Amino acid sequence: MVCSCFGVLNWCKGNKNLEPSSQAQGIPTNNVRLFSYNSLRSATRNFHPSNKIGGGGYGVVYKGVLRDDTEVAIKCLSSDSRQGANEFLTEINTISRIRHPNLVELIGCCVEDNHRILVYEYLENNSLASSLLGSKSHVPLDWPQRAAICLGTATGLAFLHDEAEQHIVHRDIKASNILLDANFRPKIGDFGLAKLFPDNVTHLSTRVAGTVGYLAPEYALLGQLTKKADVYSFGVLVLEIISGRSSSKAAFGDKLMVLVEWTWKLKEEERLIEIVDPELTAYPEAEVMRFIKVALFCTQEASHQRPAMKQVVEMLSKEVQLNEKLLVEPRPRRYAPHHGGGASGEGTSSSQSDKDKRGKSLANPDVTSTQSYIYESQTQMFPR
Repeated sequence: MVCSCFGVLNWCKGNKNLEPSSQAQGIPTNNVRLFSYNSLRSATRNFHPSNKIGGGGYGVVYKGVLRDDTEVAIKCLSSDSRQGANEFLTEINTISRIRHPNLVELIGCCVEDNHRILVYEYLENNSLASSLLGSKSHVPLDWPQRAAICLGTATGLAFLHDEAEQHIVHRDIKASNILLDANFRPKIGDFGLAKLFPDNVTHLSTRVAGTVGYLAPEYALLGQLTKKADVYSFGVLVLEIISGRSSSKAAFGDKLMVLVEWTWKLKEEERLIEIVDPELTAYPEAEVMRFIKVALFCTQEASHQRPAMKQVVEMLSKEVQLNEKLLVEPRPRRYAPHHGGGASGEGTSSSQSDKDKRGKSLANPDVTSTQSYIYESQTQMFPR
């Protein structure tokens, strides 16, 4: 529920959860509620460890209960976020205007002294990482639930890319950033937060060990973070949902391949259906195979060969015949993170000329090939 605060000071007097910060007085907060630090500290029982429900490069997340008994997720941003109150609230106002059924809703924030805290809606089933891929709180999900999670996430990401007021590249699509509500409907979290941190303090550069399984080649080689890098990460996510295995925590086969490489190997050996989670005892094989192949389209090595997210939504939501001739198997490679001064291959080596050639081919990573990914009634459908 959106709560407008055109008159912040007068509005706050009538709400016990809110107290105007001296830093926030006079700053327009048309779309977001301002919470006092004391009210959030009370909501989390002084940020008690037992209330911690998540964490990552952006900060630690606690479950909180406001005085009106509303359950919320309270994210305490890390000290790397050094923005002043005005700049911080400007960005938060922008993020709060981005509303979609498949995006986690930002309710409010706290900006007092050095505290930078975000208050989100609380999602009952935590993240996809814990519900499906975790061992402690594992929840069996049937195929209709998994398919709905794939499609809902694709829809939310397509909205961020093309329909939001300001188009957003998420930069960190992965299972722990896909939250699930009481009915296991997916909502994307942490979108738009990159602007709150310096360029050299990103989730990808500081926590590569946890996200390397999601990295697109153009990021690993050139440091390019674009919509098509999001598409690649989404493809990996779909493979995780279908296989029930984590790409960043598991290795596959004798050669310890990452999930994408392992899936391609099974495709070449015509054993693609073996990627399916053994827990899925009943599923429509044709639909599952279509989802797997969509994931392969998303994880093409060359960014221009990947579909846009709008096209992904179409491929997932309709019973279509995919143009598999456009699938190009990626070259096996282990990517080291890009740190601004170039990247190196881990496990394989590349000549500088090879990197230069690849750099040219990846120079416009957001361009989409004009070739169609879909055959429908033997007639090609061209991307809009």
